[in-house]
Amino acid sequence: MNDHAPTDAATTGFRDLIHETATLFKQVVTERDARVDACETGTVVEVSRGIATVDGLPNVQSDELLRFADNRYGFAFNLDRHRVGCVLLDEGESLQSGTTVQRTGRVLDTPVGAELLGRVIDPLGRPLDGGHRLAGLKRMPCERPAPGIMRRAGVSVPLQTGMKVVDGLIPIGRGQRQLVLGDRQTGKTSIAVDTIINQRNSGVICVYCSIGQRSTNVARVIATLRAHDAMEHSIVVIGADDAPPGVQFIAPYAATTIGEFFMHQGRDVLIVYDDLTSHARAYRHVSLLLRRPPGREAFPGDIFFVHSRLLERSTHLREKFGGGSLTALPIIETEAQNVSGYIPTNLISITDGQLYLSPKLFHLGVLPAVDVGRSVSRVGGKTQFPAYRRVAGDLRLAYSQFEELEKFARFSSQLDEDTRATLDRGLRVREVLKQARHELLSVPQQIGSMVALTSGAFDSLPVDQIRQAEQWIHSTLQQECPAVCERILAGNKLDDQDFQRLKRFVHRAIAEAVQVGP
Repeated sequence: MNDHAPTDAATTGFRDLIHETATLFKQVVTERDARVDACETGTVVEVSRGIATVDGLPNVQSDELLRFADNRYGFAFNLDRHRVGCVLLDEGESLQSGTTVQRTGRVLDTPVGAELLGRVIDPLGRPLDGGHRLAGLKRMPCERPAPGIMRRAGVSVPLQTGMKVVDGLIPIGRGQRQLVLGDRQTGKTSIAVDTIINQRNSGVICVYCSIGQRSTNVARVIATLRAHDAMEHSIVVIGADDAPPGVQFIAPYAATTIGEFFMHQGRDVLIVYDDLTSHARAYRHVSLLLRRPPGREAFPGDIFFVHSRLLERSTHLREKFGGGSLTALPIIETEAQNVSGYIPTNLISITDGQLYLSPKLFHLGVLPAVDVGRSVSRVGGKTQFPAYRRVAGDLRLAYSQFEELEKFARFSSQLDEDTRATLDRGLRVREVLKQARHELLSVPQQIGSMVALTSGAFDSLPVDQIRQAEQWIHSTLQQECPAVCERILAGNKLDDQDFQRLKRFVHRAIAEAVQVGP
């Protein structure tokens, strides 16, 4: 025992030394922060559009909020040896060399809380809807670490969009990151807005983040959400196209922080980033002005990290950590259908799947213009209602084959009977997958349409009469088959008895629709 005594004493002394050192270090840091240096000031030495170079502020921290003499704000972005590169959060026309800059001691943050529901704000929490000022709310940093692996749970609950082509063929789960990409004017924002509208009675909170979009487009989105009573469960965060690039850059991070607040309370949240192409351009703008080295397409090399650290914050938490989820729908714009560009390939590798919108389908009037062959969901299929698997299991492959066959059929004047039958069936599949904007369907209604499609009930109808027959099915399904609808919504499989009951119903409904006429 005596042989071990010196060792024990040495260990105890070493622990005491560590404790004393840590206590002294904390005391020094506390005293330094207490001095912050609300007194520490610097001066502007150079101003460009969206950025300012500041001399002084030797103790400033990364992302710390800085206040200029005219009560405008920015945040520390580049921490050089003698100067600070500051990204402006307000217009800087009045800034000039010699303007005083003061530290605030606060890291860039945004307000969070249930009081934000129904509001339109900028990333700093300033109201843009003419409503009352948001005061007294808890504030959280815009930049926060993503939840660790051990805090995450598997994606297990579907996020219904109300659109047959998405819910049936490319499903999305709560906690998933599903990229929406396509050329300009192909309906990307419409898919996101319809998904938000479809969450009205689901308990999902929605955050719509506009980045660099025209004010008229954003106003149209807000008006649509209000017209469909969707603002009650939504928050709109705007980094407008005429705002400084720094505001556009921090907008998605602030919106994610707002969503995380609800996620950690056990709520399910959907966040839409519209769009991350503009976000990448805003980051490129401030980076090049601050002389960060350019890389491919003039984007700084860390643009991948910029987007990955944002999207990694979307997840489904384990029950012991709240059990909430944050589902992300990032939107990006491609040029001439080029999905191999720098930003698209980056985001495709970060996300869990993508919805590709085809300009060709859009111009043909096939809405939503989702290209089924180029779209994929790597997670959502595991969360899909079991009834979909019974009626739409092979539909995606069959539809993709039809689209390929349709291309070759244009070059042939003579087609055999099997090819004609395949083309006729494919045209009916396409017609059924069409869906007008804002005309969203419940799960049983979607299942009813797919049962009619897979059972051949639409085969005898001209293509231009399918829509009318579908509407008749949707309006009478709940009344005629209430028990089957309940079992579908409860997550039960569609057994043979239920399938035959639905099959008889759709055949009868189509016959009635034909008798009634237009």
